[in-house]
Amino acid sequence: MMTEQFVTANITPLDSLDTLSPYEVAKLQDRNQAGLFRLFRQCSLAVLNCGSELDSTKQVLAKYKDFDIQVTQKHRGVQLELANAPASAFVDGEIIQGIREHLFSVVRDLLYVGDELDKCCDGLEEAEQITNMVFHILRHAKAIEPHIKPNLVVCWGGHSIGREEYIYTKQVGYELGLRGNGVCTGCGPGAMKGPMKGATIAHAKQRIGDARYVGISEPGIIAAESPNPIVNELIIMPDIEKRLEAFVRLGHGVIVFPGGAGTAEEILYILGVLLHEKNHSMPFPLIFTGPAGSDEYFATVDRFIRATLGDEATKLYDIVVNDPYDVAVKMKAGLDRVTDYRKATSESFHFNWQLHIPSEFQQPFEPTHENMAGLNLSHDQPDYLLAAALRQALSGIVAGNVKEPGIRAIEEHGPFELSGEPEMVEALDELLSSFVEQRRMKINYQEYQPCYRLVEAEPA
Repeated sequence: MMTEQFVTANITPLDSLDTLSPYEVAKLQDRNQAGLFRLFRQCSLAVLNCGSELDSTKQVLAKYKDFDIQVTQKHRGVQLELANAPASAFVDGEIIQGIREHLFSVVRDLLYVGDELDKCCDGLEEAEQITNMVFHILRHAKAIEPHIKPNLVVCWGGHSIGREEYIYTKQVGYELGLRGNGVCTGCGPGAMKGPMKGATIAHAKQRIGDARYVGISEPGIIAAESPNPIVNELIIMPDIEKRLEAFVRLGHGVIVFPGGAGTAEEILYILGVLLHEKNHSMPFPLIFTGPAGSDEYFATVDRFIRATLGDEATKLYDIVVNDPYDVAVKMKAGLDRVTDYRKATSESFHFNWQLHIPSEFQQPFEPTHENMAGLNLSHDQPDYLLAAALRQALSGIVAGNVKEPGIRAIEEHGPFELSGEPEMVEALDELLSSFVEQRRMKINYQEYQPCYRLVEAEPA
């Protein structure tokens, strides 16, 4: 058994963020509760911990409790001083270049979000303010690329998937890459890494030297889903809601691979947005796909959607099993429709301003026991609002599974309680039980204890 190795090193940026003000350095090093250091350390550790088999933020922080990071200003610019960093981030004593880039993306996004955005959108309504905030973060990260036809495909799916499913995600990514598509994922392992890995081979064959591998994360999840080094554009959004909005405004179509609670949250988000009447005429290709044997997985997801959001929601996606070629062809046709629509409506190719995102999908949801118990899981509301509530329920389960505050809340107060109509509870129970049985909730599935309890609401 190998002993865990640690590295102490000084890291300088390659070609960006080579200067910081003394004020910015002080903010990153401020260890008080209101300071950025705790968040900076956690996100930096996540980047350095690439390839880890731990998907619990609490366990990652405990394993590397002696890790430290300091920001210094030398005559040649910014320098990061790492102490007791994971050795897997280094080769022959030198940090892997992709991980070096990611470290400075952390610095860039934490400083920008914390300092600039509070004053960037004064005078706008709250919904417009949030959308503009998302745009500003993406533009600051140089993720906004105008004048390029829609070709960025968002891939969602589980970080805890089997070998066969992982290989399939690579095959789909390969077919996308052959057609010149860029790939955008949550930046972590599993179904987030596979499409990028497959696309890199196809892009090399097509001699595409400027391919995009966009990874979008947020501080609460990044330690549990460390960015994979294929990502060449890492962006850290302030919270899960802005992360999801960034996906659907920057990306032009979505492919969903098998996954667990986090993937179900993403599905409910996009369906809820597309179900709103203001988006009914907007083309947005959405494909669910997996390898042979995933039929039952998608049948379960489809039954859940029908039982909760209704048959209308099932018209918004295609299900393709074991056919990467067909997935890529369908997505290409969908992207062509998006291009035509954007031209006809004078919408930009690089950011989907016209997509209406209801405020219920924009407001940060704090998964406390009180908030989880208070969710309205009933059909007595518009379908997009039910999707928003179900999305929040799944977001809370993700927090209880892998995020430090959620794990701590479960340890202190027991499982979250979700109550709803009998048919809603039954549908949720079938979906979540299937995730547990298929070992999709956590990488270390042997240790998994449900962080939720489902109960039928008392009749009014």
